[in-house]
Amino acid sequence: MTEGRNTEQELNSQLEEETVEEVFAENEASEQTEEVPDQEQDPAQLKIAELEAKLEDADNRYLRLQADFDNFRRRSRIELEASAKYKAQSVITDLLPAIDNFERALKMEVDNEQAKSLMQGVEMVYRSLLDALKNEGVEAIEAVGKEFDPHLHQAVMQAEDQNYGSNIVVEEFQKGYMLKDRVIRPAMVKVNQ
Repeated sequence: MTEGRNTEQELNSQLEEETVEEVFAENEASEQTEEVPDQEQDPAQLKIAELEAKLEDADNRYLRLQADFDNFRRRSRIELEASAKYKAQSVITDLLPAIDNFERALKMEVDNEQAKSLMQGVEMVYRSLLDALKNEGVEAIEAVGKEFDPHLHQAVMQAEDQNYGSNIVVEEFQKGYMLKDRVIRPAMVKVNQ
């Protein structure tokens, strides 16, 4: 939703810039078609024409500067919104390998009670990390059984499995994650041919 709004704002700003440029082009064209004052005119009239030309030039420069400043302010606001939206991206990227290690540790099978209680502690830490990431807007990318999407998945292998249709993800080697609407890390997958 916000991405669409940002795109709409960028289009509006481009249209405004083009409109400003068209106005300036029309003004310049009208300046070129104006009659050149005759040398026989009154010197006061020549001075008035010269001052009017300078004033119009100053007005044009003022309008250009104002348009440039408005565009700068708009771009700055968009960049600020994007940086606020994705402020946690670098921290999240650094935490993903730790989450992968927790998932590997949780897959281990344990026999005795001490190891089971240790695994429960590891699982609690893992769950709290996932909850913190979810609060920041991080979601795991679902892969297995879904159609391969090059924006969300990174194919590292291909398979020929009759149980799956063509171009369907068969296996996930590493989870992928998204932060709001941006892919932080694509899922590493095996895709059916």
